[in-house]
Amino acid sequence: MPGERRACAFLTMADESGFVTDYRPGIPPLEALGWTVECVPWRGPGRDWSRYDAVYIAAPWDYTEAPDAFLATLGAIEASGALLVNPLALVRWNLDKRYLQDLERRGVATVPSLWCERFGDATPDAWFGELGADRLVVKPRIGANAERTYVLDGPPAPMPAGTLARAFAQRPFIVQPFIAAIRTEGEYSLFYLGGKLSHAIRKLPKAGDFRVQEEHGADIRPATPDADLVAAGDVALAAVDPVPAYARADFVRGADGRFLLMELELIEPSLYLRMDPGAPGRFAAALDDYVRRHRAGAPGGPKSPS
Repeated sequence: MPGERRACAFLTMADESGFVTDYRPGIPPLEALGWTVECVPWRGPGRDWSRYDAVYIAAPWDYTEAPDAFLATLGAIEASGALLVNPLALVRWNLDKRYLQDLERRGVATVPSLWCERFGDATPDAWFGELGADRLVVKPRIGANAERTYVLDGPPAPMPAGTLARAFAQRPFIVQPFIAAIRTEGEYSLFYLGGKLSHAIRKLPKAGDFRVQEEHGADIRPATPDADLVAAGDVALAAVDPVPAYARADFVRGADGRFLLMELELIEPSLYLRMDPGAPGRFAAALDDYVRRHRAGAPGGPKSPS
């Protein structure tokens, strides 16, 4: 009915302390489009998700502690009839960093990687030769906010094997060459809303660090991406089907000058809405349009990623 307000849940954490969140600027423009918004922690018993028209995966950043439980919650949301944004099929695909292999096969330039199931089968000193690097990054395949991320110099790797063994005894992980530009030029993030480039930032780690998250002291700045970076982002987003309602593509510059995709975040990326005056409005319009298209059965609705 005309003028009828729709209900949207923003999926969050029960405790946001220690995190820098920025989803709230998107709420007023969404309410102006006729939505009622409620922030709802993803953990919790017996919630009736059917009372919401849509559920936006805003900032449930502790899900890496219990990914199966998180997926179960998302499954319950989709089963309830509420529209999950982005859809569960896309979330499942994006949860494990092995999605980068799919993107590489589709022509996206990514950081070279080794994929390991458990540390018991690993040979750390051999990684350097396999990747042709004298510095490596080791991180979990399911993770966020640079948790359990280690930098190794070598060979031989000076870090005690026990440290890595404890971190990855039951946790699949990925090994990549350390990209030197991360410390000098930083990492770029491009934000796509409704399949269109909305805004961009540059993240510079603090002196002596390599982590680009605000929680670790990084400097976050608005950025105007050059043509090469825009082209790299467009290639990455074009490799995903269906078109997500929102996406963040993280890039670093490789030794040969090319932009390499570090992550394509489709689950719960911080969209840095505060960094661009028009971003909150574009976010609200993209979410509203996505829901309308899905409810009308138009192209762009959820399906399994190709």
